[in-house]
Amino acid sequence: MRTPDTQSPQTNPDAAAGTAWSAADPAAHAEDPRATAFAAAYPVRPVPATGTLDTSPIAGTPAAEDLDRLWKAVVEETRSRGNDIHLPISLAYAERLCRAYPEADAEVVRVAIVLHDTGWAHVDESRILSEGFTGDWRKAAIRFEHETEGCKVARRVLPGLGYPDGFIARVCEIIDGHDTRHVAFSLEDALVRDADRLWRFDHAGIALASSWFAMTPAVYTDRLAAEIIPELITEAAYAMGTADLARSNALLKTGVIR
Repeated sequence: MRTPDTQSPQTNPDAAAGTAWSAADPAAHAEDPRATAFAAAYPVRPVPATGTLDTSPIAGTPAAEDLDRLWKAVVEETRSRGNDIHLPISLAYAERLCRAYPEADAEVVRVAIVLHDTGWAHVDESRILSEGFTGDWRKAAIRFEHETEGCKVARRVLPGLGYPDGFIARVCEIIDGHDTRHVAFSLEDALVRDADRLWRFDHAGIALASSWFAMTPAVYTDRLAAEIIPELITEAAYAMGTADLARSNALLKTGVIR
């Protein structure tokens, strides 16, 4: 049943028309055959949704409880860089994205988003803000280090929870490069990337992330609109991000308090 905040695909007018992602664009995906295959399979950007698209406030639908054993295995890793806020909210967005793209392997997406930033707990925390949020941050050594450490966490905790080697390899492929790669390798990878960005549009994400960048909420939400919305890969993420940004701007009165 549709509600005012539960929409069918075609929320973004530009996405409805569809924009072809040129196979001749070397910056997009020529670096790796996996990215080339993903671009060929999903040539329209943002990728049109095939399932239910929900743009209601994320606080209304917290993530399911079936991953609680995984959460308990990485409690210490959630205590770094605000992960205890970032990761649960990102998982809730990931679950919504999986409902919008039912053809994706939801379990891979959900486990990968829980674990993708756990590596921050195993790097020099003093370098996170000084290196990981300045300049060309995708090339920062600390970014590569946290991805490597996140894969180590996944390989440590997932076997004991019954996940097979092939599944763990797919999760690690997403974690390894989720910040430093410019392109997605699969639909699951794309959904994790979008969920990793969407949490910032909720007012809780704005409160935390704006402090990292020493920005006012108004300046940070301007940045979300100008820089992060264009990075979103899927139509569902675009719809959720723009809806959340409008709500957060209204709540935080960023048009006035600036």
